[in-house]
Amino acid sequence: MAKLSEKIGYALGDAAAGGIAWKIMSIAFPFFFTNVFGLSLADTALLMLIARLFDVVTDPLMGSIADRTQSKWGTYRPWLILGAIPYGLVFALLFYTPEFGPVGKRIYAYALYLLMMVLYTAVNVPYGSLLGVMSEDSNDRNQFSSYRMVGAYAMGFITLISFPYLQKMIGGSDQHQYAVLGAGFGILAAVMTLLCGLLTKERIQPKRTEKFEFKQFIDLFKNKPWVYITLTGICTNFFNGFRYAVAAYLIDYCLGGDVTMGSFIINYTVLMAFGEVTCMIFGGVSPAFTKWVGSKRMAFVWSAVICFVLSVAFFFIPQDPAYIWLIVAVVILTSVGIGFYSPLLWSMYADVADYATEKFGASSTGLIFSSGTMAQKFGGAISGSLIAILLGVAGATMIADEMGNETIDPASITESVKTMVWALFSLFPALCALVMGWLAYRFPIKK
Repeated sequence: MAKLSEKIGYALGDAAAGGIAWKIMSIAFPFFFTNVFGLSLADTALLMLIARLFDVVTDPLMGSIADRTQSKWGTYRPWLILGAIPYGLVFALLFYTPEFGPVGKRIYAYALYLLMMVLYTAVNVPYGSLLGVMSEDSNDRNQFSSYRMVGAYAMGFITLISFPYLQKMIGGSDQHQYAVLGAGFGILAAVMTLLCGLLTKERIQPKRTEKFEFKQFIDLFKNKPWVYITLTGICTNFFNGFRYAVAAYLIDYCLGGDVTMGSFIINYTVLMAFGEVTCMIFGGVSPAFTKWVGSKRMAFVWSAVICFVLSVAFFFIPQDPAYIWLIVAVVILTSVGIGFYSPLLWSMYADVADYATEKFGASSTGLIFSSGTMAQKFGGAISGSLIAILLGVAGATMIADEMGNETIDPASITESVKTMVWALFSLFPALCALVMGWLAYRFPIKK
């Protein structure tokens, strides 16, 4: 039985990755790139699409490399220990807006974003793979996975709820605010990642295939549980990706800007922070919910049903700030389902890795978990890319501000654009929830 300090240490890894880096990248980047940094909708969409095609290569390659790593710190931990500082540094640089022309800015954004994806992969694929070598016991893995999700959502809540108040405290231009916040959160992410690597232990020695073989990639597609869990993972990240990436537009365009209730500010980060704290609570009770339902598979199915029903219901809420507490309530209730399924997903990946070792005779834990990271980035960025494209289809256009930066023209925010934003937060995620529920129901491992 692992010590509490180790469980907390493991939770710090996703507090840094999911609660800081990925949370801010998912919810702030589409808005930051188009409304602060100065990229066009087309450039933002293309950047995220290129990054995802890039990840198709880097994620499985990183998984394969991690599986073959041998060091005094083990197989997967050295990547967290050595990668922590570069990871935090590049994250900070991504939020800096250089005084370049349009071409220079485009090059800067593309280079830094792709480098960030490489570093995120180099740290997060080994981090996810740790779950497969810290314990063989399924209940232990559920506990570690639950702590991981609590860490991610607790830090996500802190990040999102504090964001607007920190911006106000920093003051100055939007570019200055984002640059300072990027530096602060980058340092915090680096420290948490380093502590995760130092506090965790690898107890299981993987069955290595020292020589690189293309056969292991072919074996993935012969692994039926892997196919189902990967498709499910992509759907969960499309579900989250649509909601987080469009939240800023929803507040700005559909509700007319930040909603102030007395001294309390509800902006896009605060709105989603309500969901984060709900996910933290229900992620913590996910193992108990799974025992009550009877299996991980059926617990996932019921979680998807919750997400589907509440997402459809959201679409019918009037686009009016007077309904802000109803909007918050539905976001909270939807997050109950997200909180239940989030720990299950990674625990099911560990089960798939065990199945692969039994079936094919060698460990491919890193490679299996790399598909989870790839699904996360694919779902998050493609949904962000689709949002930029669909807003353009609905009628949103770009103009240059007084500084020459490209930004969305307020005059182009018509009712059709607002309806598209509302649907991207509700109906599009509902469809994703429906598909992921069906995939989870068909998942072959019945634990």
